[in-house]
Amino acid sequence: MKSLFTPNISPAGRWLRGLGAGAALAGAWFGFQQSWWLGGGLLLAGGFMLFEALRGWCALRACGIKTKW
Repeated sequence: MKSLFTPNISPAGRWLRGLGAGAALAGAWFGFQQSWWLGGGLLLAGGFMLFEALRGWCALRACGIKTKW
């Protein structure tokens, strides 16, 4: 049986997720000024995207959904 967090994305996909994580985390800083719900949601999303980028793992691919990168 394969490990749950086996890397399943290319280096380009890792970079894209890393850039998306940076954007979401920067948006969280601005979002907290509007609403703590908005800021918290962006913070969680950015943190998860950062985990995916660092691990080289995509949750959608792990569920069987085909992605470009």
